[in-house]
Amino acid sequence: MRTRMLKSVHSALRKTFGHAASPVACRSYASQSGPERKVAILGAAGGIGQPLALLMKLNPLVSRLSLYDIAGTPGVAADVSHINTRSEVTGYDGEDQLGQALEGADIVIIPAGVPRKPGMTRDDLFNINAGIVKSLCTAIAKYCPNALVNMISNPVNSTVPIAAEVFKKQGTYDEKRLFGVTTLDVVRAKTFYAGKAKVPVEEVNVPVVGGHAGITILPLFSQATPKANLSDEDIMALTKRTQDGGTEVVEAKAGKGSATLSMAYAGAIFADACLKGLNGVPDVVECSYVQSNASELPFFASKVKLGKNGVEELLELGPLSDFEKQALENLKPELKASIEKGIKFASGA
Repeated sequence: MRTRMLKSVHSALRKTFGHAASPVACRSYASQSGPERKVAILGAAGGIGQPLALLMKLNPLVSRLSLYDIAGTPGVAADVSHINTRSEVTGYDGEDQLGQALEGADIVIIPAGVPRKPGMTRDDLFNINAGIVKSLCTAIAKYCPNALVNMISNPVNSTVPIAAEVFKKQGTYDEKRLFGVTTLDVVRAKTFYAGKAKVPVEEVNVPVVGGHAGITILPLFSQATPKANLSDEDIMALTKRTQDGGTEVVEAKAGKGSATLSMAYAGAIFADACLKGLNGVPDVVECSYVQSNASELPFFASKVKLGKNGVEELLELGPLSDFEKQALENLKPELKASIEKGIKFASGA
């Protein structure tokens, strides 16, 4: 039974990351040819950080895994370091070790911050998480200014603009290297669509644009593949469920947490795409919240082609249904306000 279970796990990983992940391949990760890549996770001892650390340890493209948090990280690092995969794991805790955690990082993933609780919106998280993000980004600018930064800390609609302003002040801002991780919205849209359309979920693709909170999340089900003959009511319900996916988990956990496991999975998917882009794999496309000209707003989530320098190309939104066109207009004021709130915080105004 244990052998069958291991084969199932490795098969799932192979489908997820697109790399060889058989039990034999696991033993040979360290000898695989490929660039040395250091990934740092800031907030690695938290609810998202721990499963994310596990998933990144399983990724054969990672050669060094740096885990940082204000406390508890050495234990997490010791735990995942026993897994027989390629990467070497080091844990750092406390602000005095942040620089060491970041030095030489190719990708920095930031799930640090407090989680949502029942009745709490992403905006309610702002005052706590904004300060955390500002401090961490100041350190990134100093110790690894050329790293790709994957922002998970909510509210992403505001924390990405905060990071951009911090990097501008430090003279290190490169819009191609800063990403808001909206992959969980895509993961949810794919899952919900597959269930309603009764198609294999692994074959589903659904772009999600806009932002990463409430009505700013706009899944483009008109562009979903495989095509399905869903009613307008079905599309509206799927859209609403995708937008409220985080709340669904918070309520189901009854005050005991938020979407940590699915977020860790989504964060690992996006980090893997960034690693592939850095390594020169062609045609790597994911949705992400980035500095953009896709709308009149300075930041916007859409399909992005990833390359050796981060964003290689911003892809067009494509044709929208009438419902999606209206939803796009409806989301802009809220997204604009969130962006401006982040910029204002970063500027100290």
